[in-house]
Amino acid sequence: MLLLDKNHFDLFNLPRMFALDEPLLEEQYRDLVAAVHPDRFVTDSPEQRRLAMQAATLANEAWRCLRDPCSRAAYLCRLAGVSLDSAARAGASAEFLTEQMEWREALDEARLGARRSDIQALLVDVAEARRRLLATVSEFIDTRADFEAAAGLVGQLMYVDRFSEQVEEALDDLS
Repeated sequence: MLLLDKNHFDLFNLPRMFALDEPLLEEQYRDLVAAVHPDRFVTDSPEQRRLAMQAATLANEAWRCLRDPCSRAAYLCRLAGVSLDSAARAGASAEFLTEQMEWREALDEARLGARRSDIQALLVDVAEARRRLLATVSEFIDTRADFEAAAGLVGQLMYVDRFSEQVEEALDDLS
């Protein structure tokens, strides 16, 4: 099995780019998992069974990474040799930090007042910010090949995703 030395994109025969054909990713994933599923190697040698298990594990990890836009962008940056830690610290602009503080205050106020409509409006704002970030990440990676700038935005995207989860939790708490 020659799968173990491939990057995630090569594993699924996909171009190394942010804007993926997600239905094709799903199709390639299903085909690969079917081909390397350990049950297909039950009668093979222990070494072959071990390799099949490793290949199936790799396929699952690669699929989880590529299907999530934030993970996919981070992975592309790492493939390009860009450290996410230093780029993320450098990528947090004053404008982004101010927006985050405003979101936090809005969420705290909406929670205190148990204002479901305010929390829903905040969720819409956060989703729009995420959409804009994803579009910019796509441009930096696929069009400009500027992985340093993209890595800074990945840090912001991670924050937006975590905050979005907190806003959804606040909505659930009011249910």
